[in-house]
Amino acid sequence: MDFQAGILQDGSAMESLEKQLICPICLEMFSKPVVILPCQHNLCRKCANDVFQASNPYWQSRASSFSGGRFRCPSCRHEVLLDRHGVYGLQRNLLVENIIDIYKQECSSRPLKKGEHPMCKEHEDERINIYCVTCEVPTCSMCKVFGAHKDCEVAPLETVFQGQKTELNNCISMLVAGNDRIQTIISQLEDSCQSTEENSEAAKRELCARFDALAALLEEKKAELLQRISQEQADKTAFIQSLICQYKEQLEKSSRLVETAIQAAEETGGAAFLMNAKQLIKTIVEASKGARLDKIEQGYESMDAFSVSLEHLTEAVHALDFDPAEEDEEYFDGEEEDVEE
Repeated sequence: MDFQAGILQDGSAMESLEKQLICPICLEMFSKPVVILPCQHNLCRKCANDVFQASNPYWQSRASSFSGGRFRCPSCRHEVLLDRHGVYGLQRNLLVENIIDIYKQECSSRPLKKGEHPMCKEHEDERINIYCVTCEVPTCSMCKVFGAHKDCEVAPLETVFQGQKTELNNCISMLVAGNDRIQTIISQLEDSCQSTEENSEAAKRELCARFDALAALLEEKKAELLQRISQEQADKTAFIQSLICQYKEQLEKSSRLVETAIQAAEETGGAAFLMNAKQLIKTIVEASKGARLDKIEQGYESMDAFSVSLEHLTEAVHALDFDPAEEDEEYFDGEEEDVEE
């Protein structure tokens, strides 16, 4: 207990303690009850409720079965999830409340030191206790009676203090609510970024699948056309080979007939020659007249009929493009409007 009293009597320690007991919303010492957030930071319940109401403006008008709401801690931006009880469902920090009680008791027991209250620069012995509404500066009573503010409109310092403090608290609430909305937009943009990456990968897979299917179809068609060319080649070469065989047989028969005729021509005896000459001549004449074999037409070996024009397909491939996505453009414009708001 003596150790605690020694700390409270130390001026620097008191100032350090007072800084730890300042609410980050109202910038004043915590007012009871003090609630502790899940991130272990503290807020006045009223300030916590103001931040909660700013982030959830329609919460009070909803039914009692409403599941709750959320807001972000002003100190660390940690998201605080609340049930249907709102900030009244948060746990009170009794330790901080007890420390505040001890601090206030100690402060009230200490004598007021000179310089703790702002003093007037023109009248060093006068405390600043009124507010000049005309000049918008705090001043003292002597300045109003005899000094520079004797013709100005003044108001009680406490009244102006409470008014501007309330205005500042409202501004803080608006900033916190605005930050929460910005954080929500950032989260939406991050989700949109992730969705864009996932959708892009899906679009790439679909595009590759379509081109692979098209390539497979082209390969199948190429194989079919090659087969037709091969079949035509086989038919023509078979016909030509059959003609070659027929001409070779005819040539062989003609060669044997020539040998027979040469042997007959070499016969010196007239009677022996004449016995076979007439029939041999008749056979040669018939062989010459009867050798009428098939022939191939000019250009029979050409394969020009199997040429394929792919210019229209080439133009179609070059013209391939994505369909205009009007829906995506409208969605992107909507996101820009949200960011501007």
